[in-house]
Amino acid sequence: MTSPRPEAPLLEARGLVKRFGGLVATDNLSLDVLPGECHAVIGPNGAGKSTLIAQLAGELRSDAGTIRFDGADVSRLGMAVRARRGLVRSFQITAVLPEFTVLDNVALAVQARLGKHYRFWRRAADEPALRDPARRMIDEIGLGPRAGRKARELAHGEQRQLELAMALATEPKLLLLDEPMAGMGPEESRRMTSLLQGLKGRVSMLLVEHDMEAVFALADRVTVLVYGGAVASGAPDAIRGDPAVIEAYLGTDDEDSA
Repeated sequence: MTSPRPEAPLLEARGLVKRFGGLVATDNLSLDVLPGECHAVIGPNGAGKSTLIAQLAGELRSDAGTIRFDGADVSRLGMAVRARRGLVRSFQITAVLPEFTVLDNVALAVQARLGKHYRFWRRAADEPALRDPARRMIDEIGLGPRAGRKARELAHGEQRQLELAMALATEPKLLLLDEPMAGMGPEESRRMTSLLQGLKGRVSMLLVEHDMEAVFALADRVTVLVYGGAVASGAPDAIRGDPAVIEAYLGTDDEDSA
């Protein structure tokens, strides 16, 4: 009797390198994300986590290495093309349109997914083909009562929820989440963690996050970066007690510079 074949990764990064002058931000790094998995990437400040996210998203071109997504080599594709294929990034700093309503923001994300152009003098949310799926997404993410409010009127945690709704409206296969809890208080972080838990199994996620409570609540696997390289990777319980991980987190209070 043959053993079942292992599941093919949705994302495969092999031998990634990124240099900024004499600084090696990503150092021969390899990792993968399985379908439906939440794979967390953690590390001390300056470890290269945000650089890695930018390489995977197509914002930064790698100096070496390959990135395969959904069975195809996307190493040389730009950010917009990768997003259309389902590889979607969210940012540390909320990227919403502050003068647009919650519904307008999400409707525009739906429009981007559909690739259709509507008459520019009409609000996107006035088009049923955009409004209806946008409202469903807003309700799912918990912002239904705020649909008509301008994005700038939302609390910080609500803006992060809105950004997540916009990302989900593009129907991603893999979400690259760059510190979704950044700037949140404990209650907001718990709310966001709960939202992401609800997505597990439906959307694959690569999560960069400093909030270790959230990481260990969400991650199926954890990879630890130090100076752009992976020093450990495995199940959360194994990572918790790994001596290399404990050493990596000693005396690291500077802001992330890579």
